[in-house]
Amino acid sequence: MIEINKTYNEDCLDTMFRIPDNFIDCTITSPPYDDIRNYNKKIKGLSDEFNGYSFPFEQIAKELYRVTKKGGIVVWVVNDATHSGSETLNSFRQALYFKEIGFKMHDTMIYRKLNPMPNSGTRYQQMFEYMFVLSKGSPKTTNISLRERSNKCEDKRTYRKKKFSRNQDGDFNKNDYYVKEMVPDYNVWDFYVGWGNTTKDDVAFEHPAIFPEELVKRHIESWTNEGDLVYDPFMGSGTTSKMCLITKRNYIGSELSNEYCEIEKKRHKLINI
Repeated sequence: MIEINKTYNEDCLDTMFRIPDNFIDCTITSPPYDDIRNYNKKIKGLSDEFNGYSFPFEQIAKELYRVTKKGGIVVWVVNDATHSGSETLNSFRQALYFKEIGFKMHDTMIYRKLNPMPNSGTRYQQMFEYMFVLSKGSPKTTNISLRERSNKCEDKRTYRKKKFSRNQDGDFNKNDYYVKEMVPDYNVWDFYVGWGNTTKDDVAFEHPAIFPEELVKRHIESWTNEGDLVYDPFMGSGTTSKMCLITKRNYIGSELSNEYCEIEKKRHKLINI
């Protein structure tokens, strides 16, 4: 049996082994990819192969497909390191494998950092990560935020309607009026990151790679409804669980590091809801 609103201090495969088929509404996570961050690498009980960023991706992907409900979503935030002068492209390999096992690539989104760490060299400054939005069939929930079409856009489409009123002689006076068109928000999301931006929880920065809280909140609200169940197989500092509590969703988490589980508990105590 699996208990909800709990993060298990264990390998995510052990957690998912106890999760029934078609159980999770949405997964939002960022795996410890390509050794870009210095995660808590020496975790008791793990071999060197699986400490750090190396993890059995294909097994995890298959289990995520099994536990995800029909119409459910997996948001997989990932990026590539540069090794020996070349980007690894592991993010694309993972995306293609997700499709091979049955997921649909519902959207390829970009998480753009407005204040990235400066770098020097022969490449342009790296300021984004991929957010692969995968669906098991057609998404059952799409609470997409809307915006007004930009006035700068040459295509100023509007919904043209008729407003009917009567003249003094009783005849109808037909006047056209226009309603501004509302379109889906962009699939590139901009965030300031780092101290005071990613989160106000100082304790969270004991973890080396923190989700922006607003990023997680927007995905939760986009792909789930209140009361739905969200999973994070790499819970880290607990941003996903915190945002679930704030938005009235349920959660399950997995996290290998006891140290990071303690950070999550401290962050939960700071929630004011």
